[in-house]
Amino acid sequence: MLKTVDLNQVMVIDIETVPQYASYDDVPPHLQDLWEQKTHYQRKPEQTPDEFYEKAGILAEFGKIVCISLGIFYTQNKIQHLRIKSIFNDNETELLQDFSTLLEKQIPTLMFCAHNGKEFDYPYLCRRLLVNSIEIPVQLQISGKKPWEVNHIDTMELWKFGDYKHYTSLNLLAAILNVLTPKDDIDGSMVRQVYYEEKNLPQIVTYCQKDVITTAQVLLKFKGMNIIPPENITIVT
Repeated sequence: MLKTVDLNQVMVIDIETVPQYASYDDVPPHLQDLWEQKTHYQRKPEQTPDEFYEKAGILAEFGKIVCISLGIFYTQNKIQHLRIKSIFNDNETELLQDFSTLLEKQIPTLMFCAHNGKEFDYPYLCRRLLVNSIEIPVQLQISGKKPWEVNHIDTMELWKFGDYKHYTSLNLLAAILNVLTPKDDIDGSMVRQVYYEEKNLPQIVTYCQKDVITTAQVLLKFKGMNIIPPENITIVT
């Protein structure tokens, strides 16, 4: 099936998320109680809810999206290109509204591609859209659809080959498929610190864009195609 996928109808996507509050002390008391309940089985016995709060960004109930990077394939003079655009904002409602407006201009059958997207990016986006009272774009709606009707590609799922217990990071998958990735100043575990302590959202945007590029190149590998050279990758503002 992947062989027949038209890359011109694929949007590669990655999101970066942070806790909704800079520190656990800033979290309203009733949400602190709910955080303690939610993370009870995830925390190590010696970890307090306060100590575990740095991971709040990965849970849509306690996190928010600060950046969405998107990659679009296109062909020019029979050569494959990739165009990258990012939507970023401290105000999540504005960010998601801009994202929704962008998708309104795309075809309804647009296919998303993300690494671990089915477990993280796609549901996280839907949950935060709902929280922010923004209608979920048709491209993200899966309610009532059969699995084969859902136009969502997940490069981690492709690598599983049916092994539901298998997890492989994007960096590892890129390495074994010989996809060169730019060196990053940060990794996913540092996004909260860079956002709240260093207040450097542009650095997070750059990191997010690199993940989109890597995911796009991995997708090409799965399709048996050559990766796109750096000179054919454009980042637009």
